[in-house]
Amino acid sequence: MRVSSTALLLLSSSYQISNHNHNAVFAFSNVAPQQRRLSSSTIKKPTINLRPSTLKSAQPSNTESQNTDILVEISSGKNLVINSADNHNNHFSSLPGAEAVLDFASVKNSQSKGELALSAARKTFESTNDVAEALLTYSTNENELMGINSDVIELVGHPLGTYATSSSEIQEVAEYLRSRASKGSFPVDTKAPANVGDNAARYETILKKATEESGEVTAAFAKTFYLGTQLMPEEAREAIWAIYVWCRRTDEIVDAPRDNDEDMLRDLSAWEIRLERLWEHGEIVDVLDLPLLDVRIKYPNLSIQPFMDMIRGMLMDIPDLGQERYEDFDQLHLYCYRVAGTVGLMSMPIFGCADGFNEEVAKEPALSLGVAFQITNILRDIGEDASTRNRIYLPRDDMARFGVKEEDIYAQKVTPEFIEFMKYQVSRTRRYYARALRGVPMLHESARLPVQSSLDCYGKILDKIEEN
Repeated sequence: MRVSSTALLLLSSSYQISNHNHNAVFAFSNVAPQQRRLSSSTIKKPTINLRPSTLKSAQPSNTESQNTDILVEISSGKNLVINSADNHNNHFSSLPGAEAVLDFASVKNSQSKGELALSAARKTFESTNDVAEALLTYSTNENELMGINSDVIELVGHPLGTYATSSSEIQEVAEYLRSRASKGSFPVDTKAPANVGDNAARYETILKKATEESGEVTAAFAKTFYLGTQLMPEEAREAIWAIYVWCRRTDEIVDAPRDNDEDMLRDLSAWEIRLERLWEHGEIVDVLDLPLLDVRIKYPNLSIQPFMDMIRGMLMDIPDLGQERYEDFDQLHLYCYRVAGTVGLMSMPIFGCADGFNEEVAKEPALSLGVAFQITNILRDIGEDASTRNRIYLPRDDMARFGVKEEDIYAQKVTPEFIEFMKYQVSRTRRYYARALRGVPMLHESARLPVQSSLDCYGKILDKIEEN
């Protein structure tokens, strides 16, 4: 799976582009695509009716009725009508020039096989364990930090977390950090450990080493991204490392080889509960949780929701639990939000906004950036996804409207219909890039260069797709 590593390219992007022949669009697989095939389980998608934008390139023959209101059908069955001129709604804000961007935050798909399975696994975990005690002793493998397996250690080059001498010492550091949180951050305000005067330097050293190791993990898995973080102020840079490591660990938990999905769902349930307890109570389990707790304290406006939504995005990529095909762009949009748009929401409180803007206004460009990058990945990896993973992310209704057949994609045929179809997809994606670009001046000046650089780099991938 490439969810976390792909999504975190929102800041700084690495790319290599094949330009061998006219069929090169089927060879854009240089950054590893999703490594999972999806099943045919049905997703309850939001229903969206809106005025389509005018495309400069190919258009499908039929057009939809014009409608300035957007009807979002939440999974609870309640309908929410959102006017496209409203830039302050919690669920949606609109910039002209593209389809509506819906963040789907906290929308749970009650019909998703994967989400139902995770919910059942979590109930079992909670009912058969003293949860707090179970989390402290729970590990996917003995002597391994959860989500830090032997492959991660090998790539980093050394074991992680060895500088913390005991679990009790790690908990003292967490208590020390919680004591620095603003009042009301957690249900119970924490006092500093009784011996903090003697041990404060030691606590700071452990936190610093955990943060440095987060940077090492980031550098090992995403070298160019890591270099991009060097453009940020130190506090922001370290916060982004902590978020990256959480995403990486989540990815490793889902991807770890197992005999059955039950073990993965149990592990993911424990991981999700850990996240909630960190956010709600400041509780941690291991030493690599400390940097994320520090982020939670320093950026109290950082919501847990995009982290939870990313977990559900990863479920969408799991064989037999996820989704094998996407019937229309709305379904694909939910996936793009969960695996990429979420990172924009994670990053915004870290980046900060320029004077005169706030996170609510900057939210839509951040989501547009995630959608643009993820669709670019999908268009780049069409051949790889189809030939090696039996995966086609392209919306079925778009394929039907342009006369593109699945068998042609599997055969990697560049037909006239496919060319027109790709023009349409590229044009739509460019509108998302344009909307993301409008958000760059909304960011604090220290965040503009890395975000602009990522737009430039990923935009060149789209250029190459179009040229080929």
